[in-house]
Amino acid sequence: MKKIVLAIASLVMAAGIASAQDMAQATELYNNGATAITMEKWTEALDCFQKALAMGTEIGEEANDLVANCKTAIPGVALEIAKDLIKENKFDEAFAKVEEVAKISEEYGNEEVAAKANSLKPDILIRKGNFAEEGADKDYATAVDCYSKAYAMDTTASKTALRLGAALKKLGKDDEAIKAFQHAAWNGEEKIANQQISSIYTQDAQVALKAQKYADAIKAAEKANSFAENANAYYFAGQAAQKLKKNNDAIKNFEKYLELKPTASNANGIAFTVAALYQQSGNKAKALEFYKKVENDAKFGAQAKQQIAALK
Repeated sequence: MKKIVLAIASLVMAAGIASAQDMAQATELYNNGATAITMEKWTEALDCFQKALAMGTEIGEEANDLVANCKTAIPGVALEIAKDLIKENKFDEAFAKVEEVAKISEEYGNEEVAAKANSLKPDILIRKGNFAEEGADKDYATAVDCYSKAYAMDTTASKTALRLGAALKKLGKDDEAIKAFQHAAWNGEEKIANQQISSIYTQDAQVALKAQKYADAIKAAEKANSFAENANAYYFAGQAAQKLKKNNDAIKNFEKYLELKPTASNANGIAFTVAALYQQSGNKAKALEFYKKVENDAKFGAQAKQQIAALK
C-alpha cells in the first residue's frame, strides 16, 4: 500500500512539474508575441499568441489569465495583418482576413475590433474597384462589381454610389448609372450626381441629333437641363429646333448656350446664327444686337456688317 501511495505521489509531482513547464513555455510565447507587436511583426505576434492560447487552454484554470490576454490580443493583431494586405493591394486576401477577424472577435467577445473589421469590408471593396478601374486594363466590370457590393453594405455611402454610377456610365449602362447617381443624390451628393445624370442625357441628345431624330434630341436635352443646366444640351437642342424650323426655340436654346459658354470657340458663329434667326422672325432690334456682337469677327464680320447696313 505504501508503495502505491508513493507511486501516486510521484505521478502528481511529475504532472505538477510538467504543468509548470508548460505554463512557463506558454508565458514565454505570450511575451514573445508582445515583443513582436512592438516591432510591428504582426504575423510572428499572431503565431505566438495562437500557440500560447492553445497551450493555455490545455493547462486549465492555472492559465485562465494567460488565455484571456491571448484572446484580447489576437483579434487586434490579425486586424493589423489585414491592413497590411490592403496596403499591398492584396484585396481578396485582405477581405478574407477581415471576415476571419470579425468572426474571431465576436467569438472572443471583442465587439470593438469586430466593428472595426466589419467597417473595413466596404473600404476593401472600394479600393479593389479603384485599383481595377485605374489599372492598365481599365477593368470597369470588376469595379462595378466591387462598388455594388460595397454599396449594398452601406446604402448611405453617397460617394460609393457616385463611383458605381461613373463605372456603369463607362460601361455604357446608362439606365443603371442614372439609378446609382440618384442614390448618391438622395444621400447628399445632389449637385455632382445631377451633373452626371445631366451629362448622360446630353450625350443622348447628341446621338439623337446625329441620327436626325430632332424631337428626341430636344427631349433628351430638356431632360438633361432638368437635372443640371448643361451648355451643350442647350446647343444640341438649339440645333435640333433649328432643323425643325422652330426658330423661337432655337433662339432660346442658343442664347442659353452663349450665356453659359460666352467664350466658347464657336460663340461667334452661334451669335451670328441667332442674329439671322431674329432677322427671319422680323425682330430687327435683336438681329442688330447680335450682328453687332460679331461685326469685328474675322469669319463673320463682313457678313454681319452687310446685314447691319441693310437693317438700318
